[in-house]
Amino acid sequence: MKTLLSTAAFAAAMLATPALAQVMTPTDYVATAGASDLYEITSSRVVLETTQNPKLRDFAQMMIDHHTKSTAMVKAAAARSKVRAAPPMLNPLQQELVTELRGESGMARDAAYVAQQKAAHGQALDVQKAYAMEGTAPALKSAAAQIVPVVEQHIAMLKTM
Repeated sequence: MKTLLSTAAFAAAMLATPALAQVMTPTDYVATAGASDLYEITSSRVVLETTQNPKLRDFAQMMIDHHTKSTAMVKAAAARSKVRAAPPMLNPLQQELVTELRGESGMARDAAYVAQQKAAHGQALDVQKAYAMEGTAPALKSAAAQIVPVVEQHIAMLKTM
């Protein structure tokens, strides 16, 4: 029997993730950023199915809009950098988290979503900042630098939820 990773365990695991020891390759950055955006979009769609909280509904829709835009930015930067951008795919942990959200309902789903978003945005910020500072593909480095303040805005919003 497969046990789903709890939101609290995910948050702890994400917060315990060591700083990136070395700079990601451009290909790894594109894949990581794509997976992150896909997770944000997918989990937000799950929450939009049931949430009755207007603030959360607005936030989830904004996540879909902003992360769709950042995916397009990274894809365009990858093309300019001659980096192959495979279609984004959720990693196994992200897939488990989406499954966990689908298994919740009502206020429990809303709470799980917010907890997951806080942890995921912290990790996304680390990835974007690291690539913006030390990335090797100039167009991708520029895209990461443009994404950093958007992720910081999301984190600030999450602190009020």
